[in-house]
Amino acid sequence: MAIGLKEGDTAPDFDMNSTDGPLTLSGLGDTLVVLYFYPKDDTPGCTTEAKDFSDLAAKFRKAGAVVVGVSKDTMARHEKFASKHDLNVVLASDEDGAVCEAYGVWVQKKLYGREYMGIERATFLIGRDKKVIRIWPKVRVKGHAEEVLEAVKAAS
Repeated sequence: MAIGLKEGDTAPDFDMNSTDGPLTLSGLGDTLVVLYFYPKDDTPGCTTEAKDFSDLAAKFRKAGAVVVGVSKDTMARHEKFASKHDLNVVLASDEDGAVCEAYGVWVQKKLYGREYMGIERATFLIGRDKKVIRIWPKVRVKGHAEEVLEAVKAAS
């Protein structure tokens, strides 16, 4: 399944445990939300992406946005990942995959001819009205956090 959401759609609410405690979209209040989905903690691309967002976290906050990374990893893995790399973005655990399904990022993938289900690296910018402002499907990590920050500034 490809990402079923479109820009302008209402973002699905979610209820996940996170490194900041229980987390819901509705509970984030009047703020822009950068919701980025990534396959797995402590793998090369995911680590780079998390560090890039962390390096810009203060700028995201100044622009009125909170950054939340989502994977199916457990909270224990998230805590270890955040500690190991000094991450300062919120990491949320979607162990049952409900949020990945709701956002359409749980997809069939191929690697070395093997097919399997996994998370498509994707980012959603959600407005204060909880509508999707912008979607980045099939994210390439290099330069991505900076590009998202520019979109946040434009939306502020």
